[in-house]
Amino acid sequence: MDLSTLTNTPGSRRRRKRVGRGTASGHGRQCGKGHKGQMARKGHKHKAAFEGGQMPLLRRLPKRGFTNPTRTMFSSVNVGALAVFADGVEVTPELLRGAGLAPKNPDRVKILADGACARKFTVKAHAFSAAARAKIEAAGGSCVTL
Repeated sequence: MDLSTLTNTPGSRRRRKRVGRGTASGHGRQCGKGHKGQMARKGHKHKAAFEGGQMPLLRRLPKRGFTNPTRTMFSSVNVGALAVFADGVEVTPELLRGAGLAPKNPDRVKILADGACARKFTVKAHAFSAAARAKIEAAGGSCVTL
């Protein structure tokens, strides 16, 4: 196989419909738009969710729930992920973001208890789960709530 033998799949390349070029073309007179009506007029286009005047689906469906605009977003970091830091380091939210453990956009960091804590840390965060606090303190570290 080489470039000289390549061909298009049959039916994949269609000719442009040339409308308004006389009745012999098959697309003269009404140009495929039918007789009168909204879609026969010039400049008319369908809106994305328009259903012919019927109540659109988005407006028919019920609205559910509530989004609190003043909610505080926490990014969660597990105790097991703190193993990347050396023994005796003071772990802060900025250090966690720098190591890629906490995303940059949420304001606050919460430490959760998944994983084992073998090193002694001073962890500064906005919140701790009770089990995470117990694991850090059992390893000889301390938890400081910001």
